[in-house]
Amino acid sequence: MSQILFVLTGARHWTLADGTQHPTGFWAEEAVAPYEAFKAAGHQVVVATPGGVLPSVDQASLSADANGGQEGADRVAAGLESFTELGQPLSIEDVRIDSGGGPAGFDAVFYPGGHGPMEDLATDSDSGTLLVRTLASGRPLGVVCHGPAALLAAHTQEGASAVYGYRLTGFTNAEEQQTGLAAKARWLLQDRLVEAGAHFDAGEPWAPHVVVDRNLVTGQNPASAQPVAAEVIKMLG
Repeated sequence: MSQILFVLTGARHWTLADGTQHPTGFWAEEAVAPYEAFKAAGHQVVVATPGGVLPSVDQASLSADANGGQEGADRVAAGLESFTELGQPLSIEDVRIDSGGGPAGFDAVFYPGGHGPMEDLATDSDSGTLLVRTLASGRPLGVVCHGPAALLAAHTQEGASAVYGYRLTGFTNAEEQQTGLAAKARWLLQDRLVEAGAHFDAGEPWAPHVVVDRNLVTGQNPASAQPVAAEVIKMLG
């Protein structure tokens, strides 16, 4: 049985451009859909967060509007209820790196998105080190929606961005603008990844869009979460 390290934001807020705090957490669909896919494929999921803090869900992600109706919202809520591993997260700082360069005991790493720019993971050096070494190890790394913000903390020993030259995707400027968040945010994910030297591949807003470059699998938005998990499962064989 393969083990998937499932890294979630532990943040309960993110900072807007005016300095105020906006309630946040992980986006439910982006966690539930891949979790269910990994479990159905026979893989074990282990959750980790910065500091081992219990992750909080963005309550807006449980609404009927966010899930195409009440039936979809009920389905996501039920999936979240079954995701019992959320209640006992590891601390990212305690994830050991083995001689092969990857996280010890884990066959793949997965970062679902969090609403907003995921400030905690975007500045977490332990998460950055984990990402750098997972990329170097060749083990599958799946990252969804705002999840690529965590890659901003990933740097090589020489100080270069670990995503330099990678083709990838994530929540786009167009999607930020359509949600009304672009004008409020301190920075936008697409802009920051391009500044880091990544080749950003933006698909149609809100449609599933997955980009695979070497062992890095990225998804553009919540609808891309399950397809990203499917690519990771395929890589695991």
